[in-house]
Amino acid sequence: MEWMSISYVLAFLAVFVASVSQILLKQSAQREHKNIIFKFLNWRVILSYALLLGTTVINVFAYRGIELKVTPMIESTGIIWVTILAVFFLGERPNRRALISIAVTILGIIVFSL
Repeated sequence: MEWMSISYVLAFLAVFVASVSQILLKQSAQREHKNIIFKFLNWRVILSYALLLGTTVINVFAYRGIELKVTPMIESTGIIWVTILAVFFLGERPNRRALISIAVTILGIIVFSL
């Protein structure tokens, strides 16, 4: 039972880390770069792809202890994390479409959990 709960924590952690990675990629895309090489070889992009590789490793361990039928529900929380992180790190305000997406995601998770 304990391994199962650790697996769920790892799966949610992987989604959160992937969301952080997306924020870093967006920050990099919004900046001016000296040339095309610096556009792709800067610390934000490199860290983002390293984090995405890390999520793959985390998921390997997470999926050992959870049912695969719950993974779409866990993965769908990424939109919630990206929106929250964008507010804090990019200064973005969520628009109506983003809020509706979050509401539908939460509703879907609730329905799935019943």
